[in-house]
Amino acid sequence: MIRLDSSAKDFAEKMRPLCERPGYPPEIEVQVAEILNNVRSRGDEAIAEYALKFDKVQLKPENFKVTEAEIREASKLVARKDKTAINAALKNIRTFSKERLPRNWQFSPRPGVMLGEKFTPMERVGVYIPGGTAPLVSTVIHTAGIAAAAGVKNIVAVTPPNREGKVHPAVLYAMKKAGVTEIYRLGGVYGIAALSCGTETIRKVEKIVGPGNAYVTAAKKLVYGQVAIDMVAGPSEILIVADKSANPDFVAADILSQAEHGSGLEQAVLVTTDKRMLKKVEDAVNEQKKSLPRLETVEKVLEKGCFLILAKNIDEACKIASDYAPEHLELMCENPEYAAKKITAAGAIFMGQWTPEPAGDFCAGPSHVLPTAGSAKFFSGLTVDGFFRRSSLVKYSERAIQREIPVIEAFAKMETLSAHGRSGSIRRKAGKK
Repeated sequence: MIRLDSSAKDFAEKMRPLCERPGYPPEIEVQVAEILNNVRSRGDEAIAEYALKFDKVQLKPENFKVTEAEIREASKLVARKDKTAINAALKNIRTFSKERLPRNWQFSPRPGVMLGEKFTPMERVGVYIPGGTAPLVSTVIHTAGIAAAAGVKNIVAVTPPNREGKVHPAVLYAMKKAGVTEIYRLGGVYGIAALSCGTETIRKVEKIVGPGNAYVTAAKKLVYGQVAIDMVAGPSEILIVADKSANPDFVAADILSQAEHGSGLEQAVLVTTDKRMLKKVEDAVNEQKKSLPRLETVEKVLEKGCFLILAKNIDEACKIASDYAPEHLELMCENPEYAAKKITAAGAIFMGQWTPEPAGDFCAGPSHVLPTAGSAKFFSGLTVDGFFRRSSLVKYSERAIQREIPVIEAFAKMETLSAHGRSGSIRRKAGKK
């Protein structure tokens, strides 16, 4: 764990690498582009080769898709309590999504003019569900569950298989419950390639959402334009703002909850106004980590990606947090509502000591697909309206367009677009007849 003090002269210099952290190593784009191009040109043949190379499973095109029989068999293997948890979380995510469904609207700003917006659900979207170090069952409902709430008809999931070519039973159960219509046992970059350009057996989608490792993130960035994407998101991260009222055991537990994710590139940051809290949290982390099964990964994060920062006051702590722009921000202070108002950039804000970040990961309601690596300054988390196409509505009466033809003609002249001007003037002449 690395300690920093905001009063130190070199504090800004030491914070710069944290605030300008990359979502993924840029040098991997060459490898990723090669895979994307190969799938684009060779389709299913390339997909089968990459499944063997990266996931150690031999697949034929007719086996890419998970069958209904496999889904039914998998469902029998899922414990009742796990099904109950999946269904409860899915209900919460749907409830939150339905509260913010976009609605068509119109108004008349000037006589004879009607303006508005029309929202139409996308028809075919892809959801990427990671499956490397852990079966991310929750990601299914935080992506596909939201797409279904938007009314998307075709929801296509890709997820890496195990070496037997199987997908985790709980993941399959969650996919079925969340509304996924097609499931493919394809992972990593080649899975993103299949979704973005299509193959002989897989139709391309309109948008790809969901988190992934550095390679998946790079792939999503490179296919942007061929399809829409939700965001460019890197390894998971948390920043906790704490004052003397915070429970150090809670802080330590939440730091470790992000450190165990698996890549070793995760970050966990504490910004506290209480100098004694630094030692308390460090001791609590060292004690709690002993019982974790993923200790090797956790140790890597604690050594290089865990920062304990002393701030002068809550206002400065919130400024540091906003500059860092974390994926997850916890406010463990006496007045979390005040602190939240001071925050200008964060993917999700968890207020108070009884609101742990894993509640957001699993069951609170908003999606856990959130911007990382400081991109919360210009990206927002996945929401239901991200699955809609927005169309502007514009309607003029004859009298209304006559009033605004001079404006059209003036702009056409300024921009030397004579046909644009004629499109207006020809209606003026027609209106005089």
